[in-house]
Amino acid sequence: MRFFVIGFGQAGGKILDMFIENEKRRGSNIRMRWLAVNSARTDLIGLKHVPVQDRILIGQTVVKGHGVGTDNKLGAKITQDEIETILNAIDERGTHDLDAFLILAGLGGGTGSGGAPVLAKHLSEMYSEPVYAFGILPAPEEGKLYSLNAARSMISILKYVDNLILFDNGAWKFEGMSLKESFSKINEEIVRRIALLARAGEPIEEDVVGEMVVDSSEVINTLKGGGITSIGYATSLAETEPKKKFSFFRKKKEEVDSIESDKAIKIASLVRRAALGRLTLPCNISSAERALILIAGPPEHLDRKGLEKAKIWLEEQIAGVEVRAGDYPTRRTKYVAALVVLANVTDAPRVKELQQLAIEAKEGIEGAEKERIEKTINLFDEDIEPLI
Repeated sequence: MRFFVIGFGQAGGKILDMFIENEKRRGSNIRMRWLAVNSARTDLIGLKHVPVQDRILIGQTVVKGHGVGTDNKLGAKITQDEIETILNAIDERGTHDLDAFLILAGLGGGTGSGGAPVLAKHLSEMYSEPVYAFGILPAPEEGKLYSLNAARSMISILKYVDNLILFDNGAWKFEGMSLKESFSKINEEIVRRIALLARAGEPIEEDVVGEMVVDSSEVINTLKGGGITSIGYATSLAETEPKKKFSFFRKKKEEVDSIESDKAIKIASLVRRAALGRLTLPCNISSAERALILIAGPPEHLDRKGLEKAKIWLEEQIAGVEVRAGDYPTRRTKYVAALVVLANVTDAPRVKELQQLAIEAKEGIEGAEKERIEKTINLFDEDIEPLI
């Protein structure tokens, strides 16, 4: 899956930076392009793996490189004012062999929250390739203003993207860590999922054959039609088969069948763990319209029967009937990983909670503003007519 990845704002830039580091460490041969866009100079300088020429500072004349804070309306305006700069940078890097655009952004802040919907709008108008967004939702304890920003950003971006993948910070706090301390680990979890999704349809290593090939068109068909998506992920150590005495003798058929059956059970179990475990956005999986299963790991640990069993099981769990499945064999890991994409989910309590928090936050902000104006008016004589 050849993405053009745009890390927008502080959170988006950090995730992009970690993603590039991960791809380099793995020696990936997947051809991708990327950009980091921000209104804060220090955030861009702090990136370690995004090449300097792939960083764009916007809003210099307005915020002087200091960022927009949590003002996502200002973030949207700055992005709109400088959209040609961003689009030109994308064109310069080429889009002819891309499968999709992927925008990474935190939805609770200012630059990414405000700028991502603006960029999504222009990309969807200019290009035929799908535009996806990976949005990070703020935790409730981050404050009502962040919730208001996230709700506004989420509603805006859904109008223009082919799909919005959500990650809920509130569901991913790690035991014994503050939310801030959890952010680095959260980013690692996000990168693992994006990296595995990027394997779909890409060339595999020499002398390695996949059991069931899944290509980029199947990812695109899974994510089509807009809506919200949640992703499940699970991994297990690929146990090496113990060497037995007299291994040069032909194995009995019963022993071979037992080994194959064991592999199938492990694959099916791993997929269940991914779907029923910790999702990027906690949701009722039975509300998903479509789903995609992708397994990656050493080829001797992948199994077609296990994938088929997992596919049948997932078809029974979701609301729709479209479940696609495939694998990506690789010898560059000692683990088997399962990715389950649950597309167009409609029952996600956090989204509903966020909307309610946003309503309350908006009412609170409006109430405080009204009170401030009334106090100011009372400082003057009653005969003086206020300007507003």
